[in-house]
Amino acid sequence: MEAVALNAQSRSELRRTRVKKIRASGLLPGVLYGCQKDPKPLTVCAKDFERMVKHSASENLLVKLAVEGDGGHLALVQEVQRHPLSGLPLHVDFRAVVEDQPVILSIPIEPRGEAHGVKNEGGNLEHVLFSVKIKALPKDLPEVILVDVTELRSGQTLHLGELPLPENVEVIGETGIPAFSVSIGRTARSEASKESAAEGEEDAKK
Repeated sequence: MEAVALNAQSRSELRRTRVKKIRASGLLPGVLYGCQKDPKPLTVCAKDFERMVKHSASENLLVKLAVEGDGGHLALVQEVQRHPLSGLPLHVDFRAVVEDQPVILSIPIEPRGEAHGVKNEGGNLEHVLFSVKIKALPKDLPEVILVDVTELRSGQTLHLGELPLPENVEVIGETGIPAFSVSIGRTARSEASKESAAEGEEDAKK
């Protein structure tokens, strides 16, 4: 994951009324955690942050925070609080990371392509696992894991341990958990019924 530059300013005023004024001025309040110090309140430009998110596959972003008067920090976007109606960001939490130390992060999983069992056998693709916890260096973290499901046939399941992962990325958790499956469709059931009937006729002849 490539780090994106983002300017920030320290803030000392934490009162709710002041935070509202900060948002009204076009700034997004946030906090930087884990920089071997107490949590650091700060602000970033709301438009710059939204532009950065829109050009990303997910909100799992690696940023180079240039904090005015405090140098730079490599950090991950840990959580974004959004307005329930407008969807606009209200607050963002950053987690400081070290370039040469692995981090653990939950990454979204998305299917790509149309499964064979859906296209040709009348089944339905079931998206069972929507995110996976992985361990990797910050530079090796993917924003999202894309899974090609085109070869998945009716009645088949793709498990966590079978997902294609980028190099130097380790899955955390039980690898036997289902990620995607295709339900048995009408075509597959019909063919199975015909085969069963044919076998029954053969047995009767014997």
